[in-house]
Amino acid sequence: MSSSVTLRQFWTQLSREGRWLLSTVAIQTLGRGLTLPFTVIYLHEVRGFSLDLAGALMAFIAVVALVVTGPGGALTDRVGARNVLLFATTSQLVGCAILAFATTPVLATLAMAFLGINFGMSWPAFNALIAAVTTGEMRQQYFGINFALVNLGIGVGGIIGGIYADVSQPHTFTVIFLADAASMLVPIGLLLGPLRHVVSRHDAPDDAEAGSGSYLAILRKPAVIGMTALTFFAVFVGYAQLEAGFPAFARQVGGVSTGVVGFAFAINTAVIVLLQFLVLRRIAGRRRTRVMLVMCALWALSWTTLGATGLVSGTAAAVGVLVFMALFALGETMMQPTIPAITNDMAPDHLRGRYNAVNAGAFQAGAIGGPLFAGFVLDRGWSQAYVAVLVAGCGLIAVLALVVERLVPPSVNGVPEEPVVTADPATGERAPQGEPGGA
Repeated sequence: MSSSVTLRQFWTQLSREGRWLLSTVAIQTLGRGLTLPFTVIYLHEVRGFSLDLAGALMAFIAVVALVVTGPGGALTDRVGARNVLLFATTSQLVGCAILAFATTPVLATLAMAFLGINFGMSWPAFNALIAAVTTGEMRQQYFGINFALVNLGIGVGGIIGGIYADVSQPHTFTVIFLADAASMLVPIGLLLGPLRHVVSRHDAPDDAEAGSGSYLAILRKPAVIGMTALTFFAVFVGYAQLEAGFPAFARQVGGVSTGVVGFAFAINTAVIVLLQFLVLRRIAGRRRTRVMLVMCALWALSWTTLGATGLVSGTAAAVGVLVFMALFALGETMMQPTIPAITNDMAPDHLRGRYNAVNAGAFQAGAIGGPLFAGFVLDRGWSQAYVAVLVAGCGLIAVLALVVERLVPPSVNGVPEEPVVTADPATGERAPQGEPGGA
């Protein structure tokens, strides 16, 4: 796909199944946006759970997700991505419905278990389904646009939820959690309807070695090891800090108001939604690992900017927080199309679920470790050390990206393979291999 492709051309070239899958993403995630920013508030201020318990329940989602990711990837390969995604999405529906009426810790824990099942199993299944309806450069474009639509849905949902939900009226939280559950009917309807014929399960080739599809065998591959480490550190340095370390640093060290923090997240959504397709056009046909280098530079600059807010105050600190988020979001637009595309392009069709599960496991491990690191360091007042570690982490990601570049073929890295040129023995003319006159 040419870097000059327009959004209309992308939509035209997309398969019918791909259009269905992409056209409803924002609607599906709008329900998630209704509840995502307010779950801890709901558990603490509406249901009366302690903050410690509320935090533990939120962490329980990630723990369950990490446990089920491996089985979810294997099931994706065995029974197909569509079937696993149906089960996972139904689990999300059930979890949200239970959470709407969770007046006791036991009910809340049960709800979080269902949410964790969805989070852990839907990732490898959904990415495998995307890979089933896209190929080549189209796949990278799809992952990027899907990410922008997810952010749009969550952002709009968060605004609606913030306006509607009121801790003095507990029923408003029941309504938004039920709305989140109802939004799952959209993907369920798609999977049972227009996407029911998508082939997302493939048999192993006849020459496949016994045991080559095990997780142990996959994790022995140098390219997989490199991508797993890269993903872990990208999440540890990036998303995990965005949700935990950034708000704490901005408030405690930068001294900005909660309103500034909230506006910063709005900027994050706006940058991703407005710039994602432009970024996709700019990176099309370029080495994905080199795109990751640009992301590392942006993130290192963003964390340095946030660190500088501890040296100033007032308006200057607020501006620094907003600039941090804009730079960070621009880096996100480069990460999201590249890592899933590399993972799926290097995965054999019959092992796509497992490859995506390994990548998802690395993401979840980073999401668990990142907040623990941020809490430990910032609680002790080591704010400058916190920033220094994150900037150094960006440098480590850059090194890992260059390592991966040496381990994957150009086609997996987003660059078409150059044809092998041979000479026609009859004429002596040189022609690319595979074309008339070539070998």
